[in-house]
Amino acid sequence: MLAAIWAVLIALIAVIVLVDRKDDREEQAQAEIVSRGEDRERNIIPIPIEQVGAIEVAHAGTLHRFERDPEGVWFYHGIHAPVEGTHGHQTDPALADLIRTKLLGLARARREREIPLDPKSNDYGVTAPKTLVLVYRIKETQPLAQFAFGDKVPDGVSRYMLELGAKSAFTVADFQYDNLMNLVDAVVKAAAATNAAPASAPSAEPAPGSPAR
Repeated sequence: MLAAIWAVLIALIAVIVLVDRKDDREEQAQAEIVSRGEDRERNIIPIPIEQVGAIEVAHAGTLHRFERDPEGVWFYHGIHAPVEGTHGHQTDPALADLIRTKLLGLARARREREIPLDPKSNDYGVTAPKTLVLVYRIKETQPLAQFAFGDKVPDGVSRYMLELGAKSAFTVADFQYDNLMNLVDAVVKAAAATNAAPASAPSAEPAPGSPAR
């Protein structure tokens, strides 16, 4: 009797191990598919980040533009018009890496729940949003995707979003929004620090009675 029980337990453990391995393989395969851009149906950005040329974030009345230079390096372009032809911009490697990392995360953000929307109300904060995002393909001036961030969902871990023109809202992980706002704060502070940097000090005037050089 005891031997039979042990045999059943061993069989169950073997099944669990096989199921876990199968789940791991499926998750890995799905991750590889998403990384190759072959399954973006639920992504809020419909194309891989490598195909994105610029992302604009309109927040609290200010437009922030993130753009790639001709070499594909991200930089903060502020509220200027899109780059055309050669355009001089000094790229900060550390800031470029921060922008790339945060926007890569945004490109991986996926829709969670779909929610019916009454266009006459602003129950979810998406019809009168504080934050709008516009996504552009490389070398294109018309946005490929436009969506609005609304209020935080009561569960505290998601946020309402609305694609412009859609009849339903949806939710997305709230940390994606936080990451984007942290990026905006970082580039604004970096720009302010650059503008506030003191100019080179002028040459000191010779003291009275000193021989001129």
